[in-house]
Amino acid sequence: MPCVFVTRVGCSGAVGWTGSCSPVGLGFKSCLGCLVVRWRPVLGVSPPPPALRAVLPDGLKGHSLFAGSCLDYIGYVSRTHSCSTEEEQDPSFWNVKGQEALRVALDLKPNVHRAKNLILFLGDGMGVTTVTAARILKGQMAGKSGEETTLKMDTFPYVALSKTYNVDQQMPDSAGTGTAYMCGVKANYGTLGVSAAVKRSDCKMTKGKEVESVLHRARKAGKSVGIVSTARVQHASPAAGYAHVADRNWYSDADLPEDAVNGGCRDIAYQLIHNTDINVILGGGRAYMLPKETNDPEYSSRTGERLDKRNLITEWLSMKPNSRYVWNKAEFDAVKDWETDYLMGLFEPKDTRYELDRNNTMDPSLTEMVEKAIKILKKNPEGFYLFVEDKGRIDHGHHDSKAKYALTEAVEFDRAIERATELTSELDTLFVATADHSHVFSFGGHSPRGNPVLGLSSRTAEDLKPFTTALYGNGPGYKVINGSREEVNSTVAGSNDYMQQSAVPLDSETHGSEDVVIFAKGPMAHLFHSVQEQSYIAHVMAYAACIEPYTDCLLPLRDNGQAAPSLSKLFVILLGILPALPSLLLT
Repeated sequence: MPCVFVTRVGCSGAVGWTGSCSPVGLGFKSCLGCLVVRWRPVLGVSPPPPALRAVLPDGLKGHSLFAGSCLDYIGYVSRTHSCSTEEEQDPSFWNVKGQEALRVALDLKPNVHRAKNLILFLGDGMGVTTVTAARILKGQMAGKSGEETTLKMDTFPYVALSKTYNVDQQMPDSAGTGTAYMCGVKANYGTLGVSAAVKRSDCKMTKGKEVESVLHRARKAGKSVGIVSTARVQHASPAAGYAHVADRNWYSDADLPEDAVNGGCRDIAYQLIHNTDINVILGGGRAYMLPKETNDPEYSSRTGERLDKRNLITEWLSMKPNSRYVWNKAEFDAVKDWETDYLMGLFEPKDTRYELDRNNTMDPSLTEMVEKAIKILKKNPEGFYLFVEDKGRIDHGHHDSKAKYALTEAVEFDRAIERATELTSELDTLFVATADHSHVFSFGGHSPRGNPVLGLSSRTAEDLKPFTTALYGNGPGYKVINGSREEVNSTVAGSNDYMQQSAVPLDSETHGSEDVVIFAKGPMAHLFHSVQEQSYIAHVMAYAACIEPYTDCLLPLRDNGQAAPSLSKLFVILLGILPALPSLLLT
C-alpha cells in the first residue's frame, strides 16, 4: 500500500500518517514516493470531499484519519508521480525529455508572415520570481507537486529579456514602462504617452511631446482595438495606449492641479473616450467617468468623482454605433458579440477585486473579459490589437506583501492567455506576454520538492523560529514583537491576507529593478531575442503588423494556409528593390 501522510490541524491527534513516511517540520515531509494530503479545521464540514476520495487508494478510503467533522481538504494532493518518483531517478526519463525538447527546437521555423492580430499580455509586476512561483502554485492547485508544471506562456517558443529602467529612474514605475512597451519610446517615471522631455506633473511641457502607441496606430490602420484590465482602465498601464499626460495620477478632472487646468491639460478618463476610437474597454474605474452628483450603481454610499458634471459614459455611448455599456456580470453575459461593435464594461468604481475575493455573480473574471473582447474584435476583417493587463492585481498583491493574492492573480492571468490562444491562431496572431517591472519578492529557503510555495521552510532560522519560503526584501511585512521576529505557522502562512515577512520596513513594498521576461509566439515572434530595451517591444509589434512607422514592410499576409516564404526568398525580394531605393528616398 502506498504511504499517505496526513496533517490534521486543530483536531485530537495533530499529525497522523500511514506507511513509512516521516514527517518533517510542521506537517511536511520529504516527498519521496508518497501521497500527501493536508487538511485544515472548518467547523461543521464533513470530509473528505468526493474529489479527494477519488484520488485515495481503495485501502485508505475508510481510514480513521479521514473521519471526523473538523477537517476540510485544503486544495492540493501530491501524487507519487509528481514528487521525486522512481522514473525521475532514472536518467532515461531526463534524456527522453531533453531529446523531445531538442526535437521541438530543431523543428521550429520562424513565421515571416504579417500579423493580422496583435495581443499584448502585460502581467503588472510579474517578475521572473513571480512567474516561477505562479507556475508551482498552478501545479499545486491541480494536485501536483508543482515544480514540473508548465504555464501557457512557458510554451511560447521565443524568449527575450527586457530592460525596464525609466529614463530618469533605475527602479521603474508602470507609467514610464507603459510608454516604452506601448509607444516604443522610453520616458520619465510617472509620465504617460509623452517623451522624456516632459518632467512629471509639468503640464506646460506636454504639448508637442506626445508619442503614439501601437494601439492608436493599429486603429489608424483600420484594425479594431481593445483594452482589458483588472485595474481601473485609467491606470498607468492601459492608459499608455491612449493618454498623453505629465502625471499618471490625473485620473479625472478632480485630480488635475490648478496649473494643469489653466494649461489646458486633460485628465486620463476624458482622453479615454476622445483620443482613440477604442472598440472594447473592460475593467474598473467608473468613478472617474461619472459626475460627483451621480451615485454609483452598485454602492449607494459612493458617487462619481468628476467636478465638470460630465457623464463620460453617456457621452461615449452617444458617439459609438452598436455600443453597449455594462457594469455587472449579468449585463456582461447578456452582450451579444455578433451585434456589438463597441463595449464598455466598468465593474468597480476603481480597481476590480482580487481574484480570490471576486464576486462571481457580479464581476467577470479576467479570462471571461478576454474571451468577450476577442469575440467582438475578431469580427473586423482587418484584424485587431488587444491589450490585456493583470494589474491584478499581481502588482497590488506584492505592494501589500500578500503573496497569495499576487500569485493567484498570476495563475488567472495565465488562464486568460490560454483562452486567448484557443480563440485565435498563431498563424496570423502575434502573442507577446511580458511584465512592466518586477518586485522585491523571493522564495526558496531549503524547501523540499512539493513544498507549498506559500508554506514554511523545512528548517528553522537562526532565531529557532520557522519562516516562510516566500519573503520580501522590503514592505509592510516587517514586524518585530518584543524584540524578536514574528512567529508564523503553516495555517497563518496559508491564509489569504497573510503578509510575508520583509527585511526592511516600508508601508508599501517596492518594485524591483532587474530585467523581466518577454514570451512570444506567432508572426515575427523570432524578432524577440537576447536582451533588449523595453521600448523594443512596440517596434516589433508594429513591424509585425506593418503599421506605422513600418507601413512599407514586405511581409505578406497568410493566404489560405499557404506556407510562409523562406527568409532566402525575402532576401531575393530585398535585392530586387535595392536599385530603386535611392530614387525612393529622394521623393
